[in-house]
Amino acid sequence: MAIVRTAGTEIIRSIHFEDLTGDATHKVIIGEQHHIYTVLSITICAVGVASSAHYIDCLINGYDSFAGTTNQVINIFRARPAEWSTFVFNDKFSFTGHEPTNFTGPMDDVSKQNAISAQGSSVSQQLRLYTSDSSSSTKYDVTCTYIDQNNE
Repeated sequence: MAIVRTAGTEIIRSIHFEDLTGDATHKVIIGEQHHIYTVLSITICAVGVASSAHYIDCLINGYDSFAGTTNQVINIFRARPAEWSTFVFNDKFSFTGHEPTNFTGPMDDVSKQNAISAQGSSVSQQLRLYTSDSSSSTKYDVTCTYIDQNNE
């Protein structure tokens, strides 16, 4: 059966990555305008670790409501799991699919708060993972489970 994706729907989704590696940023959720994403859990298994100095960051590329600045890196967590251990982040958080129409920060009144909810810009917000090892020795298997609410 096909999944209905019309306005007012709420879908639970998951995405899986095998052997994330490299000194690179990996897109996990690519925001769609008028959607709200609630991340339920992110599970990271360190399949290989070259050094205890290597890590994986979870971040949102999105709008900074304090400075009123587009396309900023907003950190959620950093994990340094040992080889063959698992790190589970299951604190829930939400973010909108697109940035607001730009305003002068900080977010300090209802009109700016409403602009964030309205998602009026054409700039997508994204949940990303950054892996720190430029070699292929450090590898992470990742599962992310989230709710996608369509409010078009």
